[in-house]
Amino acid sequence: MASWNRYGSRMREAKMLTLVLLVWLLSVLEAVKVSPLIEKVSDHKDFKKLLRTRTNVLVLYTETATSGDSHLKLLSDVAQTVKGQGTIAWVNCGDSEGRKLCKKVKVDPSSKRGRAELLHYKDGTFHTEYSRPATFKSMVAFLKDPSGPPLWEENPEAKDVVHIETEKDFRKLLKKEERPVLMMFYAPWCGVCKRMQPIFQQAATETKGKYVLAGMNVHPAEFDGLKQEYSVKGYPTFCYFEKGKFLHHYENYGATAKDIADWLKNPQPPQPKTPEVPWSETDSAVFHLSDESFDSFLEEHPAALVMFYAPWCGHCKKMKPEYDEAAEILNKGADSPGVLAAMDATVHKAVSDRFKISGFPTVKYFEKGEEKYTLPQLRNKDKIIEFMHNPQAPPPPEQSWEEKPSSVSHLGSEDFREALKKKKHALVMFYAPWCPHCKNAVPHFTTAAELFKEDRKIVYAAVDCTKGQNHELCKQEGVEGYPTFNYYNYGKFVEKYNGDRGMS
Repeated sequence: MASWNRYGSRMREAKMLTLVLLVWLLSVLEAVKVSPLIEKVSDHKDFKKLLRTRTNVLVLYTETATSGDSHLKLLSDVAQTVKGQGTIAWVNCGDSEGRKLCKKVKVDPSSKRGRAELLHYKDGTFHTEYSRPATFKSMVAFLKDPSGPPLWEENPEAKDVVHIETEKDFRKLLKKEERPVLMMFYAPWCGVCKRMQPIFQQAATETKGKYVLAGMNVHPAEFDGLKQEYSVKGYPTFCYFEKGKFLHHYENYGATAKDIADWLKNPQPPQPKTPEVPWSETDSAVFHLSDESFDSFLEEHPAALVMFYAPWCGHCKKMKPEYDEAAEILNKGADSPGVLAAMDATVHKAVSDRFKISGFPTVKYFEKGEEKYTLPQLRNKDKIIEFMHNPQAPPPPEQSWEEKPSSVSHLGSEDFREALKKKKHALVMFYAPWCPHCKNAVPHFTTAAELFKEDRKIVYAAVDCTKGQNHELCKQEGVEGYPTFNYYNYGKFVEKYNGDRGMS
């Protein structure tokens, strides 16, 4: 009987030991469950090769195999998100090979908090110690732009701004907050946003306790519904709420912190802007035409130069005074060689469609009611007057980029979203045909597109921002100058390309 009890006791001990071993094994397996995207390096030659072949590498050095567990779990998620843009590597300074490597690169994680150290290498050499918060969002932002500024919420001076990340958090804030809320919807790349952030955070500190000043990056496509709801058509857009209800926009983009604080004491809707006087209603020697008057006007005037324009077009605005002055001079003499007329192509669409007007300004010369020339070179007063005195055919037009055979996909507002949704990687060049920097970039962009033409997951695309509705599309995509290069993943904007404009 005693022997049987001893046997039972040993069985229980064996079972307990098995359970302990199993728990330990599971914990070890969990500890070493590292993403295959994290490159484990222990040999110095392999380490040097890694830095030589990758341009953007974040290396985690740990004292032992388990001292970097919390980092490794987080970095596994980060590695998945930055795949193709950055590399994450791990060196365990605790094993024999890793110890030699750590000694050679003069890294000692045992002296660091958490017995782990993160160092960044750029273009083959040490760049900086990673000192930003150890959060998924911060690490992803850092690896996407290692030389760029920290996220707004990482700035200690912005501690009094409430930083909102998701639409759910935004709705929650509006539902629960009793105090008035001024929300700044922004995009990280936006110049005006960057200029206003320190002013906004100062205002948040000065009004702390009475009001809530919050910031939210709404550029990603997932926030399109939210942007539509609050009329976010550009960045930044400020929205004022009381007890969860939207009341006003705040539109003083040249404000100081005091201006914002003063406005919050007595929030008023924006004053209606003085509407810009349409060109056709100004005192001008230019004849302004409509769909109805166009043909009869050309019958009465055997020689006429017509400028088709759009009110929003910057180049049209620049050309207007030159065109006005030329009309004034040409109309003075009794023997005037012809008249100057203009037409708002966004209003009078029948005639514009008839002449296939797709960019602004478009200048056409008519003789006895018939279209004779399109004159892209006429932009200033002297050239306009010179032409009217001696109408000559313009030099043959340069073949447009779209007309030249290449592997670049030329997209417009009608097919842009649908085309990009199908591609894992898309680099889009937003351009204007007249822009010299764009012309310089075209051959490099075309060559790069040629190199990847066989890969169905990759597309190099271009959008002419001066054509038709493309102007609105470019505005929505944050285009503030030409050329602008945006990278998309299955149609979702990821980041702006800020590298050189060569083939690489």
